[in-house]
Amino acid sequence: MDRQPLQSPVYPDCPIRNVLSRIGDKWSLLVIYTLTDAEKMRFGELLRAIPDISQKMLTVTLRTLEQDGLVSRRVYAEIPPRVEYALTDRARSLLPHVNALIGWAQDHMQEIIADRTRYRA
Repeated sequence: MDRQPLQSPVYPDCPIRNVLSRIGDKWSLLVIYTLTDAEKMRFGELLRAIPDISQKMLTVTLRTLEQDGLVSRRVYAEIPPRVEYALTDRARSLLPHVNALIGWAQDHMQEIIADRTRYRA
């Protein structure tokens, strides 16, 4: 089950549209950020670390990130099977930009909330 097409159907050669369509959803950056502090994590650990994501959405998000080469998935032939997820070098190269966005959001969150409140009034 793919959440987003492989390329933007309207602008297939636009890098920003193609990247944001995949990582700009509700969960992808949160999953990437959650994997930042761990060398690898199992599915259940990720599910506990992001308590408001459903099992299905975590599965879909991990598959999408794996498809884009941002997350690696390693399956161990054990009973029960053990699966571990980790960030790839490509995802690690994205982290400074994610951290900058988080910093910007923290710096401006109160102002944005105040603006939203004023707009609704």
